[in-house]
Amino acid sequence: MKTKNAIGMLLIFAFLMSVVTSVHISPVNAQAAITQKTYAISDAIPNPTGVGQETLLKFGISQALGSADLKWTGITITVVKPDGTTETLGPFTTDSTGSSFTTYTPTQEGNYTLTTNFPNNTVAVPGFMDFERGAYIGPGTVMLASTATSTLVVTTQELTNYPGHALPTEYWSRPIDPQLREWYSISGNWVTIPENAIALYNDDAPTTAHTLWAKELTTGGLTGGLWGDGQVPASSESGDAYEGKFSGSIIMNGILYYNVAPGGTYSSTLGVQGIKAVDLHTGKDLWFKNNTALSFGQILYWNSYNVDGVYTYVYANQGTTWNAYDPFDGSWEFTFTNVPSGIATVRGPSGEILIYQIDFQNHWMALWNSTLCGLQTTTVNSPDLGSWASNVHGKTLVATNPKSYSWNVTIPSGITAGTSFFAPFAKVYNNDRIMSIYFNQTTVEVWALNLAGLTKSSTSTSLLFNVFWAAPSEWLSGSNTLHYSGATNYVSDPTYGDGVIAVWDKELRTHYAFSVKTGQYLWATASENYLDMYGWGNVEHTWYYAYGKLYSVGVAGILYAYDLKTGATTWTYQMTDPYNEPVTGENWWGWIDLIADGKIYIGTLEHSAEQPIPRGGPYICINATDGSEIWRVNGMYRETRWGGNGIIGDSIIATMDTYDQRIYAIGKGPTALTVTAPDVSVDFGKTVVIKGTVVDTSAGTQSDALKTRFPNGVPAVSDASQSAWMLYVYKQFECPNNASGVPLTVSVLDANGNYRVVGTTTSDLTGAYKLNWKPDISGSYTVYVTFAGSEAYYGSVAQSAFFVEDQPAATTAPTPTPASTADTYFVPAIAGLFVLIIIVLVLLVVMMMKKRP
Repeated sequence: MKTKNAIGMLLIFAFLMSVVTSVHISPVNAQAAITQKTYAISDAIPNPTGVGQETLLKFGISQALGSADLKWTGITITVVKPDGTTETLGPFTTDSTGSSFTTYTPTQEGNYTLTTNFPNNTVAVPGFMDFERGAYIGPGTVMLASTATSTLVVTTQELTNYPGHALPTEYWSRPIDPQLREWYSISGNWVTIPENAIALYNDDAPTTAHTLWAKELTTGGLTGGLWGDGQVPASSESGDAYEGKFSGSIIMNGILYYNVAPGGTYSSTLGVQGIKAVDLHTGKDLWFKNNTALSFGQILYWNSYNVDGVYTYVYANQGTTWNAYDPFDGSWEFTFTNVPSGIATVRGPSGEILIYQIDFQNHWMALWNSTLCGLQTTTVNSPDLGSWASNVHGKTLVATNPKSYSWNVTIPSGITAGTSFFAPFAKVYNNDRIMSIYFNQTTVEVWALNLAGLTKSSTSTSLLFNVFWAAPSEWLSGSNTLHYSGATNYVSDPTYGDGVIAVWDKELRTHYAFSVKTGQYLWATASENYLDMYGWGNVEHTWYYAYGKLYSVGVAGILYAYDLKTGATTWTYQMTDPYNEPVTGENWWGWIDLIADGKIYIGTLEHSAEQPIPRGGPYICINATDGSEIWRVNGMYRETRWGGNGIIGDSIIATMDTYDQRIYAIGKGPTALTVTAPDVSVDFGKTVVIKGTVVDTSAGTQSDALKTRFPNGVPAVSDASQSAWMLYVYKQFECPNNASGVPLTVSVLDANGNYRVVGTTTSDLTGAYKLNWKPDISGSYTVYVTFAGSEAYYGSVAQSAFFVEDQPAATTAPTPTPASTADTYFVPAIAGLFVLIIIVLVLLVVMMMKKRP
């Protein structure tokens, strides 16, 4: 192979030399400049366009450059508008192709004259080879000025843009065609725990407890029998404490990745580890990689002149060695060795992993960049800089290579980083500043270093501020315990307040906030419930900043929402229990899993729960704005303190349940409808019965256990019934007798071609429904039953047909037979005579009775 490579390189070199030597370079006087004619470019896309619609103006020359780092400069565009006025755009710089674009929005109807003005440009040192021309353009060559003119036609007719695509109203799966770009908002990923647990781009986060599937993580559930000295009904261990089983899980491109062996503090001693990949939408196993332990994921957007797209990786780290694997099949891709540790690790705008290192004693700061580390074998101006995979895949790269760093600068002395669990920490803001908060029982120090504009050529940076605040005397007199309680994500985004960084006083149960912009003290919250005094900082509490609030919850089971501008308590939510099961207080111990789509998902856990485990542990979805309860399920999705918490991707939550040691996926599921109508024709005027079923067809309902329990399918139920219904379906709790079905609409297409709604109905707890309806015309009918969908399900539709016989013709009344003479005269006369005789007899009887004494 080495011989073949050497021969290949020699052939390439020979070709280049033949090209170069074939170029005739005339000897010139040392004082005479070499010049080359240029051909300017002027264009507008689209053309014509509409008034007020953005168009791209192309400028530059036809001559490309030899490296991505080279460019032509000083280019302007002269715009002559339809009214004769002139506007000059620029100056602009091209990319290495020799041209580039700028945007322009015309405001007048008519013809615009566009002129590209390319000024003289001198080729820098070194020169470059133009393979298309077969010519070497040497350093000092003057590329002569040139112009080009084009016409942009602007009309009052608005151009038709691509209409875009609506968000899905039916069940969907991966992959998502990139033309459905509007779906970005619901298809987020979870490559590691995001800042403040805010999971962006999951804007259809679950609004009910509906379960898509359940999957055994390990042996779980009630063991059977009674155990221990107390003879209790015990269940399988959940991994708490220190042996958690779901830690470090990630979601990328609709796939859930998790470790099959326990993690946590004792992970290195607990059995053979491996990574399992599971389809998030269905729970189907995709692949398993043995002898590895999942660390995090990476989605790297690579935007360059050779490749423009996304690379994804699953990392399994061993100390300072990072091994990257293909998330599609688990195959090895590359390795970084000797990766440095730092005071802060963040993700850049393209997903690059950035590690900030600060040496406070020797006063320097450096930024390690995973992308630069991958490109360390390339040279300046190398065409290879435009590619990623060819530089990285199949290689082992040493991360300490100086090329792996974006910059390395000196910093002022006299600043100290705060520590959290014995490790220094810092907060990075939008490549604008890095800051920390140092605190003890007498002083709080807040400082920020300037990051703006730092490059490889930078040598130093400066302090933005370094502010000291005298702590309350009680901190010292009470020897109070202090913890870093987090900071907002961004300085400039008003959604996250005005930039807050805070300290927690454990004994006072109070947050003290300081400005990220100035370092000045802002406010202190009211004291929380005394139970929040227990626990070691954010080991037993969750403190997250989102939507202009600080959300704080701990052992007391009260979720506090504090306004970031004032520190005032805006609302609270108590995780109460009607059955007195919690052992740590009146409420369940609270823990925030994640924040998404304006919702807070909060569950309960313990450090190390006693057997039998308390029943009815809740999982709750809370409105982040006002604290109202959106949904709550008691006894499902119980959290783990040491085994990781619920994560979200594709707007589906994946979480471990420590009651039964299963992984659950929570999200909106598919449904299926059936409908039948009379199989024989119906006489006109008779009522027809339209009936059928509507069932949940989520992947979990297709398990052997559920198909056995529900041979006719798992009925779909209302949103309000979901929590109790999921406990019944997946946990085998009692069937809720107050659950209700889903609303359905029945429509017909009649024999006259009219489509009309003929009624609505609601399914029952068996999934069945019916509607009685009397057709009003004869002929063929097509009947449609529609479930529009709900927060728990996507909709579905079914159709059938029936026939109504023609209406019978009206029956003619018979002609009466004419009466005879006897019937007309004699019979009535005889009848009258009999009546007269009877009257006379009655009178005689009355008179005789009166004569008796």
